[in-house]
Amino acid sequence: MKNVLSIQSHVVFGHAGNSAAVFPMRRLGVNVWPLNTVQFSNHTQYGHWTGAAIDSDEVVDLVEGIGAIGVLPRCDAVLSGYLGTPEQAQSVIEVVRAVKAANPQAWYFCDPVMGTLNAENGCRVEPGIQEFLVRNMPEVADAMMPNHSELQRLVGREIETAEEAVLACREVLRRGPKLILVKHLLDRNSLADRFNMLVVTEHEAWLGQRPLYPFARQPVGVGDVTSAVFVARLMLGDSMRRAFEHTLAAVNAVVKSTYDAGRYELEIVAAQDQIARPREWFDAWSVDAA
Repeated sequence: MKNVLSIQSHVVFGHAGNSAAVFPMRRLGVNVWPLNTVQFSNHTQYGHWTGAAIDSDEVVDLVEGIGAIGVLPRCDAVLSGYLGTPEQAQSVIEVVRAVKAANPQAWYFCDPVMGTLNAENGCRVEPGIQEFLVRNMPEVADAMMPNHSELQRLVGREIETAEEAVLACREVLRRGPKLILVKHLLDRNSLADRFNMLVVTEHEAWLGQRPLYPFARQPVGVGDVTSAVFVARLMLGDSMRRAFEHTLAAVNAVVKSTYDAGRYELEIVAAQDQIARPREWFDAWSVDAA
């Protein structure tokens, strides 16, 4: 069985960070070692939350504890998401180095959560985290999984089409990663009721679409589920395209279940069978760079 060390936030209520990512990976048959960077009462888009980030040294100490019992060579991948402080981001790099020293075949998947530019309505991250991620993580990560806004910040310019996004991804790839998954791509040429995703390597680029559901308030944690399913499917041996298409279908099942139930928090447990075996499938197609 494959093992993923998942370094993300945790919320007591709802689904975000590890609270959105751990269950789908386990449901798909991947073992997960959750390391929670923060423990919040709920995600920050409620406008009120309590809790705090753990100390950055504790992130390293916890992984050293795993190493002390001799299991780090069994870690097949590290997945990082929401980080509470810039110091935690540096600790993640130390953890990745420790894991790769124990298992040189292990992958590091970086979900570069940078928050939204509109702090009133979006995900909030501490000052300095975005700058650290942009400056340091492409050289460390084997794969990165930004959304549209985060990809723009990684390359320092606006992106308006899928072709421009492919070029941007390959610019990031030249800094070190082997693969970029764009979890949500905004394409001016796409229909308004479509949700776009893109996956890019040096030689391949695949675009996929699923329905965009008209929530009154978009649920949080969709990106965390997306990253989790994609990592799990790759760990289980899928090709990049197959993992991408399964991710698109599984996330659609979760979001559709949430919309049909009239919920704000993701219906991850209700959709669990479709996370493993989606009923609807969305074929990806190849995209050329501009």
